[in-house]
Amino acid sequence: MTTQNALITGASRGLGLALARALAHKGWQLIIDARGVEALEEVHDELIQHTKVIAIPGDVSEKMHRKRLAYAAKELGGLDALVNNAGILGPSPQPNLIDYPIDILADVYHINVLAPLGLLQAVQEHFRPHPRIINISSDAGAEAYPGWGGYGSSKAALEHLSAVLVTEQPDWHIFWVDPGDMRTQMHQEAFPGEDIRDRPEPEDSVPGLLALLENPPPSGRYVAKEIIEATLK
Repeated sequence: MTTQNALITGASRGLGLALARALAHKGWQLIIDARGVEALEEVHDELIQHTKVIAIPGDVSEKMHRKRLAYAAKELGGLDALVNNAGILGPSPQPNLIDYPIDILADVYHINVLAPLGLLQAVQEHFRPHPRIINISSDAGAEAYPGWGGYGSSKAALEHLSAVLVTEQPDWHIFWVDPGDMRTQMHQEAFPGEDIRDRPEPEDSVPGLLALLENPPPSGRYVAKEIIEATLK
């Protein structure tokens, strides 16, 4: 059986790290990235005990970094999966749209929308047949919440981008996924000063992502919790 290869962005903490750990224990070979060099090195040293891991620090919004990731995909022998997990919240606390600094909103869109597409463009020639692409979204990308217009609209744009890709790339499995509330640094930034210890750990959402990667259903929008509940029936 051919070894499966995956590229996961934003893999030094939170959901990206939880998914990388799960795939490493299943024998997937990994390319991981994150902006924090030391944190990424620690993850590499942990996961290398279980599988081959290529860790490349950098910002996925930068073209040269995406080229480095694409070269690593080639060296690994191709990709079976790409998980666009890296993203930013924007200002904390979140401002209303009427007061949102446009230059900062442009950065949010650059990282949350344009970077995932740019990475797809960079690695597309290294995809193995029928690749699986997961673009991590949010309920804020589908519902209108006051104070979430910047982040939410960027995720809505990512979701529509994903839907268009489905029509253009029928041989790809493309999923845009709401992982649900999680106890992560980004979630804490979204609710500054609040106690978020009641939120589920990122690991709780991982089985839903694994189901999409291992037994891909039709392309589309999914909620991790609903996938997990369906598998338990």
